[in-house]
Amino acid sequence: MKSEELFTTAKTCLPGGVSSPVRAIKPYPFYVKSASGAVLKTEDGESLVDCCMGYGPLLLGHANPVIQKAIEAQLDAGWLYGTPTKFEIDLAQRIIRDHDSIEMLRCVSTGLEATLAAIRLARGFTGKCGIVKLEGGFHGAHDAVLIAAGSGATTHGTPDSLGVPPSFAAQTRQVPYNDTEALEELLSKDKEIAAFILEPVMGNVGPILPDDGYLAAVREITAAHDVLLIFDEVITGYRLGIGGAQKKYGIKPDLTTLGKITGGGLPIGVFGGRRDIMELISPSGGVYNAGTFNGNPLSMAAGIATNVYLHENEGLYAKLDEKTRAIEESLPAKASGSFVRLGSLFKYFFRSTAPGNYLEAKQSDTAAFRVFFEKALKSGVFIPPSQFETNFISTAHDASSMEKIISVYQHV
Repeated sequence: MKSEELFTTAKTCLPGGVSSPVRAIKPYPFYVKSASGAVLKTEDGESLVDCCMGYGPLLLGHANPVIQKAIEAQLDAGWLYGTPTKFEIDLAQRIIRDHDSIEMLRCVSTGLEATLAAIRLARGFTGKCGIVKLEGGFHGAHDAVLIAAGSGATTHGTPDSLGVPPSFAAQTRQVPYNDTEALEELLSKDKEIAAFILEPVMGNVGPILPDDGYLAAVREITAAHDVLLIFDEVITGYRLGIGGAQKKYGIKPDLTTLGKITGGGLPIGVFGGRRDIMELISPSGGVYNAGTFNGNPLSMAAGIATNVYLHENEGLYAKLDEKTRAIEESLPAKASGSFVRLGSLFKYFFRSTAPGNYLEAKQSDTAAFRVFFEKALKSGVFIPPSQFETNFISTAHDASSMEKIISVYQHV
């Protein structure tokens, strides 16, 4: 197998043989040669229906011709200037129009950079150092949020990686998802909290959905304690619909981070929010942020093309919801697990009931998931290789692709 040979070579020059830990599929990962629509072509000559979709950003499928055309046009004009362009203004205005909570924003290169900058900005605005995140919440691999979940209702946590100073972990508190009492208790006791950052729908564990009224209560509690609310919509932004989870649930956070779909699948991150907060970002204020690739013209061109397409075809979200509903309805009556879906996001948890937080998700039968993952792969369907990653459907998943996916879940 060519993939096996490539992995053998990769281990000599890449740590663990991969460029990101989730790609370390045992005994070796498959290597993609090309992709189009909803299908991956591997170096071994296999075709796989993709339910990973780049971990979310490829809402319109691989090599979408609309986005490709925009990228090609920009390539002819150059792909890095290090100067302002009209395209960053265009995309910024579109994102602001789509989000009631965003009055100003900055485009960076990754979701990680967006969450890092949003947290720094919250600290600079409030003059406080502490932050709160969800147990199991993932906001990129930077020091402030690489904190392992604890077992208590509220916990300081410990560093989740070597190289993260304990002093960083000491500034990060954690509360369970869907637990407003824990949040209220923590904020009542600790007056040095600058912000609460959370995924409104936990995408990096699932998805796990908010209980009725949870997000509204979070907004009330944080406002009452003068704590900034940061919605990390790197996954949900534009995937749940134009305006993301905050529009769906009617919540107005102070700051928002976006990524993935916002750039049509090219590298991008966005952080934005209230004008009085965002004006503290350099050069207009004292909170520093900079990057040569900020507002990169290729990502801007792809993002604008994506935004235009979504506005012209907003009915696609209902069709995506129908696709995940079809998967759910295909499950056998004897299925002992739980299926969770929201629009184009879905996951089958190998536990009897849908999890409401990270610790409940961790109770899933990961061995059973591994068997299912391998069976799906042999059947020509690629799902993210972890029980704790969301699956995604795109507009490119046609009847043939859906039939193949459904055939896998009919025998879960």
